[in-house]
Amino acid sequence: MKAAILDSTNNKIGEIKLPSQFEEEYRPDLIHRAVLAIQSHKRQGYAASETAGKRASAKLSRRRRDYRGSYGIGISRVPRKIMTRRGMRMNWVGAFAPGTVGGRRAHPPKSEKIWWKKINKKENTKAIRSAIAATIMKDVVAERGHLIPDNYPFVLDDKFELTSKTKDVIEIFKRLGLENELARVKEKKIRAGKGKARGRKYRKKKGPLIVVSKVDKLSRAIENIPGIDVVEVKSLNAELLAPGAKAGRLVLWTIAAINILEKENLFK
Repeated sequence: MKAAILDSTNNKIGEIKLPSQFEEEYRPDLIHRAVLAIQSHKRQGYAASETAGKRASAKLSRRRRDYRGSYGIGISRVPRKIMTRRGMRMNWVGAFAPGTVGGRRAHPPKSEKIWWKKINKKENTKAIRSAIAATIMKDVVAERGHLIPDNYPFVLDDKFELTSKTKDVIEIFKRLGLENELARVKEKKIRAGKGKARGRKYRKKKGPLIVVSKVDKLSRAIENIPGIDVVEVKSLNAELLAPGAKAGRLVLWTIAAINILEKENLFK
């Protein structure tokens, strides 16, 4: 398959033959597994304290005529602690045992639990190739919610990698017909649930991914534009190409990135 080469003014200056990675079979099931494997390695383990629920002195004698004993009072043999007392009469409160207020959990979360998931190397590389192929399928990209121009897919001239100012990048995007996409990415909604109090108040959208031969000045120019990511072609992975395990992200390639992908046989 061939793709048009566009300069920063949206003029066609040539065509380029896309390498074989773009001809891979579309496998959303493999892409989903590869993304989950990446996300699982970001998860931080958690556990309850080993002494949680065991800090109270809740010894209760079951012997007859023992001080602090449960014999002959008509109460169960649950471990208890004394809240108040009057002579030999104790105001007991259950403690230590599971199912009691302030007691331990029967099966608390363990820090040694293994959260990460594995995926075979060949499956992972095939998932990346499949995600690359999905980026040029207009119906898959549009289904993901991207507002794409009519001439998509296209490849950008290498001069785009030298752009160093944010306003210039925004101007180029508007000329390429991505103005509606930039407006879509700016929208954000307040997240439902407790995530609001945990540093992720807003749900943010993912916009275009720019694949370059070398990340230099362009990354500084794009870091202030919401939803847009820049990545070197050698650092591509399934999560960047399919955020949220949903394939079909709008991806803009440069000529140099395409050439590296073909010459070095990446992800094969």
